[in-house]
Amino acid sequence: MKKLTYLIFAAVVLFTASCTPKKQQTTATQQSPNFVVIFIDDMGYGDPCCFGGTGYSTPNIDKLAAEGMRFTNFYAAQPVCSASRAGLLTGCYPNRIGISGALFPYSKVGINPNETTIAEMLKEKGYATGIYGKWHLGHHKAFLPLQNGFDEYVGLPYSNDMWPLSNTGQKLPEGNARLKNPALPVMMNNDVLFTINSWEEQDTLTTLYTDKAVDFISRNANQPFFLYLPHSMAHIPLGVSDKFRGKSEQGLYGDVMMEIDWSVGQIEKALAENGLSENTVIIFTTDNGPWLNFGNHAGSAGGLREGKTTSWEGGQRVPFIIKWPGKTPAGTICNKLGCAIDILPSFAKIAGTPLPELKIDGTSIVELWKGNTTANPRETILFYYGQNNLNGVRKGNWKLVLPHTWASYNTEPGRDGNGGKRIQMTVETPELYNMMRDPGEQYNVIEYYPGKAAELMQVVEKARAELGDLNMGMEKGSGNRDIGRL
Repeated sequence: MKKLTYLIFAAVVLFTASCTPKKQQTTATQQSPNFVVIFIDDMGYGDPCCFGGTGYSTPNIDKLAAEGMRFTNFYAAQPVCSASRAGLLTGCYPNRIGISGALFPYSKVGINPNETTIAEMLKEKGYATGIYGKWHLGHHKAFLPLQNGFDEYVGLPYSNDMWPLSNTGQKLPEGNARLKNPALPVMMNNDVLFTINSWEEQDTLTTLYTDKAVDFISRNANQPFFLYLPHSMAHIPLGVSDKFRGKSEQGLYGDVMMEIDWSVGQIEKALAENGLSENTVIIFTTDNGPWLNFGNHAGSAGGLREGKTTSWEGGQRVPFIIKWPGKTPAGTICNKLGCAIDILPSFAKIAGTPLPELKIDGTSIVELWKGNTTANPRETILFYYGQNNLNGVRKGNWKLVLPHTWASYNTEPGRDGNGGKRIQMTVETPELYNMMRDPGEQYNVIEYYPGKAAELMQVVEKARAELGDLNMGMEKGSGNRDIGRL
């Protein structure tokens, strides 16, 4: 009788195990966490509703913040496309690895194969790696994602305005420089999948990337993975599907925000359906501040000064949210310094992988993610822009702005996809700002705190020696490396 009972029990156990989805069986024993990085283009510090956005709703982004941690002093690596992405993926200040500004369809350079990306680092640990969205680190084959650690890629090789049409999808007059650009290619791995030839076709991008990302999650639920989702939106020309067109009070930009928020929700849903929610680190952040001269087609810097392509706070301080179930205390805010270059070493710490052999500038901020309020892993931020111009440094609550010229947004913006003019302005002598009392950088207090300015100048001189400063005629420092070339 006991033997019969045992056989029946064993049969039930085997039957139950055979009926349990393989995904769930594997997930239960999986130790290495998955990583998801959602990277938005040209979304400002003040755009997510949990950072002050109005005129639309972002319930999924807000929920991510409520279940995770929101950073209030987090910075992009630089305030522009290619450089920012280079910093995120390599853990280096972009000028260290020779990347500045934005690469174009005629560029013959890209990320150097000697640099180690997050994807390459995690592949050594057995991770599946996928990117769905904007790459912008070189469009020639040697520089594309599959040659830099990713298993799969669907998306644009550069910005969605780098095509032979105007920002409103109109035909351009003869002689316009953009006419030299090819039709906008959507890539699959190393080949062109199809081209985008009208403003209306831009409407498909957010949904396309999202659907591909969801499919990647489902197909790789039985192994650890790194999913990189760098959306083309909210870069102009703005595109939004019929699901969200006309849904916001703010207009087209608000509609785009709502679709990006929907995308975040779809990723969370896919993780939940595959039993992966509790073992996945999700990061939501942006590549730089808003392109303010596009007026109602641009986002908000949330009260910070200036926007994209400037070294003022509105250009480089960005929203950042991390959700790490069981590790990051839910609904918390971190006011410590962080930078996109810190993501690679933080992932290395969590996954137990070695750091790249070549020197990086990022530092692990895992202790901050865990809610350790006594930790202070990053003391300084360098504000490089242009070819290799050091425009400022931040240390703690103080920011020293160095003499430089920038294109200001302090003039009438454009509308409906047309950009307004910008005006050249110059910082003639160093300026000092207290970021705790004056995040909008309105009150230069250098005459009251000369000792603090001198302290920050020590950071400046160290940076110049290692990474150069073209503002001072120092094209390179001792630590600069070459960009990739054909």
